Amino acid sequence: MIRKHIVFYGSVQGVGFRWRARNAAEHFSCTGWARNEWDGSVSMEIQGREEDIDKVILAIEKGTFVRIENMNVKTLPIVEQEYGFRTE
Repeated sequence: MIRKHIVFYGSVQGVGFRWRARNAAEHFSCTGWARNEWDGSVSMEIQGREEDIDKVILAIEKGTFVRIENMNVKTLPIVEQEYGFRTE
């Protein structure tokens, strides 16, 4: 189990990115959150098995209008007692 903070850059706002993130995270049993940032990026904290987090990112990228150009990734400590994935 790992937790990552990821900032996504590119065409990531107004294209269903957070909706896809929530659905994919729930499908692959990951927890965390995603929110739009003032600079046009999307920030996400996601927790789960590394291979499941990778599957969530791949599912987001399959979005029709989503285009991830760059990601800034940091590993964080696990958050105990976190349930579900929310969008802010």
